[in-house]
Amino acid sequence: MKEAEIRRLLAANLLCVFSVILSAVLPAFFWKGFTVLGTHLAWLCICSVCVSTLNVILHLVLRPNLTPKRSSFAHKISRFLKCCIYFFMSCILFHAIIVLYGAPLIESVTETFLFAVLLSTFTTLQCLCILGPNIQAWIRVFSKNGAMSIWESSLQITTMGSILGAWFGAFPIPLDWDRPWQVWPISCSLGATFGYMAGLIIAPLWIHWNRKQLTYKSR
Repeated sequence: MKEAEIRRLLAANLLCVFSVILSAVLPAFFWKGFTVLGTHLAWLCICSVCVSTLNVILHLVLRPNLTPKRSSFAHKISRFLKCCIYFFMSCILFHAIIVLYGAPLIESVTETFLFAVLLSTFTTLQCLCILGPNIQAWIRVFSKNGAMSIWESSLQITTMGSILGAWFGAFPIPLDWDRPWQVWPISCSLGATFGYMAGLIIAPLWIHWNRKQLTYKSR
């Protein structure tokens, strides 16, 4: 395993962490009264757009796919449209799952959907960038010992970190603390964000420490 590849992964992940921090800090200079808690829905949109844009740019620049293949313009358009459809379906699926886990069905629909978009940005978008619209590849990566590159190992860690963070973030909501951050879905979205950033930092460090034990099979 090349150290240079691990450094590329670390640099890309740190840029993603920086984009999340920037989405919480930079708008305050242009938007009077902007705060992550006070204007949470706006922050959800800004964070999703920042992370999505950076992930797409990093994918185009770094090309983490192991076997990039040349394809026609029509194939690229078809692939792009499939990715858009998969992302939208992911948002709908996450929305449904969140409702099944106790989110309001009728009330706070906008809040729930934007939280679902944030989760899809942290999870599905990365899968689309690294694996493309290939469900079989997704199943392979998230099965035991299914990763075939350090990028796929990082994908596993950041995805699980985001989902677990969102799940743990739901615990304080029913508590009678009467805190502003207990309003739906602030604690869950913050939990998912912290889980995502933790995964981005932990992934390259874990891969570096276990690089001698990690052996990736070729496609």
